[in-house]
Amino acid sequence: MRRLLSFFVAAAALLALASPASAIDPSWTRSFPPFRIAGNLYYVGSEELASFLIVTPQGDILINSNLTSSPAQIKHSVEALGFHFSDIKILLISHAHFDHCSGSAEILRMTHAKYEVMAADVRSVESGGRTDFQYAHDKTMWFPPAHVDRILHDGDKISLGGTTLVAHLTAGHTPGTVTYTFDETEAGKKLHVVIVGSPNVLDSYKLIGNKTYPNIAGDFRHQFAVLKSLPCDIFLGAHGSYFNLTQKYAQFKQGDRNAFIDPAGYAAFVAEKEHEFEADLQKQSPKQSPK
Repeated sequence: MRRLLSFFVAAAALLALASPASAIDPSWTRSFPPFRIAGNLYYVGSEELASFLIVTPQGDILINSNLTSSPAQIKHSVEALGFHFSDIKILLISHAHFDHCSGSAEILRMTHAKYEVMAADVRSVESGGRTDFQYAHDKTMWFPPAHVDRILHDGDKISLGGTTLVAHLTAGHTPGTVTYTFDETEAGKKLHVVIVGSPNVLDSYKLIGNKTYPNIAGDFRHQFAVLKSLPCDIFLGAHGSYFNLTQKYAQFKQGDRNAFIDPAGYAAFVAEKEHEFEADLQKQSPKQSPK
C-alpha cells in the first residue's frame, strides 16, 4: 500500500512538473543576474518571471515562486547575493497561476516559510489550480498544491523586521491577484515601490456572462482605479517585460542608479493595459442594432 501511495505521489509530481512545459517561453527559465534594486529590495527571478527578495533583520520576504523548476534558480540567486535561502520567513505570490506559484510547495518545504495568499486565490492555490475559474479542467495549467498559512484581504499589511508591505486586491486576471506596495530608502530618499500583480486579459477570458467569474469585468475596472491611485517611484511587476527589466538593468549596469525609478513608465503601462481591457470588453459586447 505504501509503495502504491508513493507511486501516485511521484506521478502527481511528474505531472505537475511536465504539464505546463508546452506553455513555457524560454525567457521564463533563462537565468538573470540577481541584483539590489534599492534599499533592502533585490531581484532574484529569471529574465521574464520576476521574483523579489526583501531582506530584514528578522528574516526575508520572497515574492513569487514561479515554475516548479524555479526554486533552484531562485535559491542560487539569493545565495549569490550573500543571503541564506533558509532565512526566507514569508512567501507571497502575485496570483494563482502556474507561472507564479508552481514553485511554492518546494520553497515552503525548503524554508518552512509562512505562505500568505489573497483570500480569493486561496482555494486555487490549495487545489493546485484545479478550482481555477478558467483553467480548472486544463491539466497543463495545474501546479503542486500548497497549504496557505495566512489568508490576506484587501489592504492587509505584511510586516517583518521593520519593513511593511500593503496587499492591494487588484482582481480580474484572477479573483485574488495582488499588487504590493511599500517604501524603500535609497541615498536618503524615500521611494514608493509598486509590484503589479497582473492587469492582463488573456485571450480565453470571457468578460461578459462569465458564469464562473460573474464580476470579472467589474474587477478589472476596479483594478485599474486602484493602480491609478497608487503613488509610484519604483515600478516593478510579476513579469520582467511589464517594467522593461532587461533594458533598465542594462542602464543600471552602465551606472544609472535611477534606472528603475520610472513613475512615467508606470502610468503609461497602466493606461495601456486599461485601454486593452476596454477594447477587449467592447469586442465581446453585444452589437447594437441601428435605430
